[in-house]
Amino acid sequence: MSGLWMDTLPWLLGCLGVVMALALLRRPLGGLLRLVGRTGVGLAFLALFAPVGEFLGAGLGVNLFNALILGVLGVPGFGLLMMLRWALR
Repeated sequence: MSGLWMDTLPWLLGCLGVVMALALLRRPLGGLLRLVGRTGVGLAFLALFAPVGEFLGAGLGVNLFNALILGVLGVPGFGLLMMLRWALR
């Protein structure tokens, strides 16, 4: 019987540690997942805007940095990227 406890006790303690860590990090991980989702939406918007933007002469690069700006700032971030493109032209 003691062999069974010696085999399962580390697994039980490890699972308890993982559950406690996830409980402590729930809010930061939720914010990180929300940022990843918003960045994905920003990347999809950039991919859809790229052909139209090139046609209008206001194309933005489809990259992770621009998508992160859109994910964090939203529509004002798009305006910021457009003004930055205009200023650096």
